[in-house]
Amino acid sequence: MKYGTFELAEAEGVVLAHSIRLPAGRLSKGEILSADDIARLAGEGVNSVVAVRLDDGDILEDEAAATIAAAIAPDNLRFSEATTGRVNIYARVDGLFVADKAVVDGLNRIDPAITLACLADHVAVRAGDMVATVKIIPLAVGRKKIDQATALLAESTAFEVKAFHPRAVTLVATELPSLKTSVMDRTARLLEQRLAISGSRLTKEIRIPHSSDRLSEVLQELKPYEINEPAMIIVFGASAVADPDDVIPAAIRRAGGEVEHVGMPVDPGNLLVLGRIGDVPVLGAPGCARSPKENGFDWVLNRLMAGETPTSFDLTGMGVGGLLMEIPTRPLPRDNPKAKATELSVGGLMLAAGRASRMGKDGPHKLLAEFDGVPLARRSAQMLLASQASPVVAITGHRREEIEAALSGLAIGSYFNPDYASGMASSLVRGFSVPELSSRDGVLVMLADMPGVTTAHIDLLVRAFREAGGGVVVRSVSDGKRGNPIILPRLAYDAVLRLEGDVGARALIENSGLSVIDIDIGPAAHLDVDTPEAVTAAGGVLKG
Repeated sequence: MKYGTFELAEAEGVVLAHSIRLPAGRLSKGEILSADDIARLAGEGVNSVVAVRLDDGDILEDEAAATIAAAIAPDNLRFSEATTGRVNIYARVDGLFVADKAVVDGLNRIDPAITLACLADHVAVRAGDMVATVKIIPLAVGRKKIDQATALLAESTAFEVKAFHPRAVTLVATELPSLKTSVMDRTARLLEQRLAISGSRLTKEIRIPHSSDRLSEVLQELKPYEINEPAMIIVFGASAVADPDDVIPAAIRRAGGEVEHVGMPVDPGNLLVLGRIGDVPVLGAPGCARSPKENGFDWVLNRLMAGETPTSFDLTGMGVGGLLMEIPTRPLPRDNPKAKATELSVGGLMLAAGRASRMGKDGPHKLLAEFDGVPLARRSAQMLLASQASPVVAITGHRREEIEAALSGLAIGSYFNPDYASGMASSLVRGFSVPELSSRDGVLVMLADMPGVTTAHIDLLVRAFREAGGGVVVRSVSDGKRGNPIILPRLAYDAVLRLEGDVGARALIENSGLSVIDIDIGPAAHLDVDTPEAVTAAGGVLKG
């Protein structure tokens, strides 16, 4: 294959390396130039093109990508059509994505023109998730290289999705006087949520004193063979496992079972117990499994649900990548003592980019409406600037010039979101990308159209965040109903940056697993002015 600039006189049959726009249409990248195409180009005054001329045996990018993808075992996978040298691969079922790094690396080392990217090994996926992509870098690649790649894929499994299979799960929870019933109730609910992805169900919950003798009796009494679907036993101990002969592993042995391994190099998740009584897996859950945050328990549970039989060798091989995000509600075993509340920094982010579509076509802008003679955008900014949140940043979009004029003279950073029409997510991403905010321990997010929010409300939220030591979500509520503003901790920043579309932080908060502190600030938490009538009812005067 020869890449370069070709004069039109010698360009018939070459493959365009870049698209060319013409008044009468467009010639796309990857198109093979015909005599008619060359005539059109000449008629538009084009003298040469950047393209490639194929050698014998070269395969165009789409055919090459499709050929490689066709060599991948299709079980539980769905493949897109090849386009621009790419085939995307999706899971067809809920399951566990399992990859062989040696095979994937081997394919990627055949030739720089051929690439295969996939998810990390042993990641849980849902049906429809993209799990891998084949991409051919140049416009064509030699047949011999493609044959080499397909031969490798034919003799080895680069990756697969192992479908989850339902299990009937018995939860055995041991009790101590110090363990609240509410904690045990929440543990059972969270376990049901973890089981849901595999279609498994919690068929029985048994609560007993924290005793090795009593636990072994219960394990012996269980008759999982009476259940049609494969069984599993999960034990939540009232206290952490401190020794291979502690309550849970000792009880498994006394019940006639085997203990495969105690402990694992995944944090959180170190104190897991993996055992078996006959054909029934027995998992001694670490304390961190009482939280919805990902931990080592999830890793082992997912393998069991996918039909794998984890061994001691498997568990001891989980150290690389095993340092997971800390759970905010548990002590940090490695870090320095928690920062003093006064040292926790909270920045302020004011969202003022929306299109105000409910104000009517060509109607007045709600953020320019005056409250006590001050434009609402400026009034909201002043409330933030007078609070303990610092620095303060505003994100503008619709009618940017007028909003920025309303903010003139204030010590506030103003940043334009050119993608404001796509919805709130783009404004959040823009704001959390600003360095002076991304370096804060927390960011208070305030909508600019909330005239009832005062500096005192903002300081109340900031104080709650600091007293909690950071690492929590602080949310405004009124009569128990969630509202705004909110404070998001540093642990949530990465998730914010992945938001898309017209969504705010609500779903992020609900799925994050972070602790949430609700602060009642009264009706101000719900008072936003989206219509001319709402502005007037709130005491504003329409302007602009």
